[in-house]
Amino acid sequence: MDASQKHFLSVKDFSVSGEIFELYKDENLDMLITTPKPKPADLGRYYESDDYISHTDAKRSLFEKMYHFIKNIALNKKVSLINSLSERKGNLLDIGAGTGDFLIRAKQNNWTTTGVEPSEKARSIAAKKDIVLFENTMAFENNSFDVITMWHVLEHVSDLDFQIAELERLLKPNGHIIIAVPNFNSYDAKHYGAFWAAYDVPRHLWHFSKTAIKKLFEKENMHLEKILPMQFDAFYVSLLSEKYKTGKMNFLKAFFIGLRSNLKAKRNFEYSSHIYVIKNA
Repeated sequence: MDASQKHFLSVKDFSVSGEIFELYKDENLDMLITTPKPKPADLGRYYESDDYISHTDAKRSLFEKMYHFIKNIALNKKVSLINSLSERKGNLLDIGAGTGDFLIRAKQNNWTTTGVEPSEKARSIAAKKDIVLFENTMAFENNSFDVITMWHVLEHVSDLDFQIAELERLLKPNGHIIIAVPNFNSYDAKHYGAFWAAYDVPRHLWHFSKTAIKKLFEKENMHLEKILPMQFDAFYVSLLSEKYKTGKMNFLKAFFIGLRSNLKAKRNFEYSSHIYVIKNA
């Protein structure tokens, strides 16, 4: 363990394995690291759950129906964001495309779209929507994309330094990267502690702060242009956190914790999740 890393918290994998993982804090980056990190070959088994919503289109329960309702609103906001980055709608790469809904919406807005999704299950669902997703980015040429998006994906990648360098390789000069990740400095994270659903160990290998994102991308000569809040996440994460903490979804309590988190974030800008807009040199 690096001398700059100190034990921060012990967290259980509530959704799949029931195993306990340790979070260590990198003081230089203000970032948490899941330990032990499963080997890439073993990571797949931690995603083997029908409850992993982003890899399915299931609408079985009230919770799943609510997730897809909010997802539809979020899709419109995501497309509005990429449209605001440039008057010319060029090549868009979505890494961690899930079942492809964001790509569909972006294509409808005249973007030339490409998607990457490592999950075979998610790719097969996307294929039924006539969306072809690649398994990885290795075949793509340098400087191919005007915009690259990773919506709650960077926290999942096994090799963080490689992934950020790969983003820089793929992005055109003056192109933009949009990263959405949870924020462990938020009020809801501190309130729920080890029960905070956005720790989601060991699927989430890295847990970011604003400082961490800024410093990590500066290493590749990319500039953090702006940070935007994801206010819906406070409610969604609080609802799951209540389930992990109490065994049931306390909708009312989760709503008030999410609301309190967003109100506190208006003062300190520490929302449950942030969107980072990063520009290439």
